Amino acid sequence: MMISGSCECGAVMFELSGPLRDVIACHCTQCRKTSGHYWAATSVLKEQLKLVRSSGLKWYRSSDKARRGFCTDCGASLFYELDEEGRTAIGAGTLDSPSGLKTMRHIYVADKGDYYSIADHTPQFKAGS
Repeated sequence: MMISGSCECGAVMFELSGPLRDVIACHCTQCRKTSGHYWAATSVLKEQLKLVRSSGLKWYRSSDKARRGFCTDCGASLFYELDEEGRTAIGAGTLDSPSGLKTMRHIYVADKGDYYSIADHTPQFKAGS
């Protein structure tokens, strides 16, 4: 199954092959700062992410163990990679096709913003899990 995605302006376009992990919603401060809200992402093995267009892609070293990919033209937050994990997390909202994905859990809920509630019945974890 091939699923395509992009940033808002199209300067970064990609295709995902292979099985997608269901969505994890991360409420940590860093994800909220880079996305403007919590960040909901699926993931694939790195080799299952094919960049079709990458003229706007820039990688930002967000910590000593991870980097984030975003579009320099429209500012969309697209990717997250932990060093040596071998996977790329992809913002679920960047997918073009119906994905069939469901949110499987919320992580770092101890850090969530005070302006919203988590109203679904998906498992919640105070830290990552």
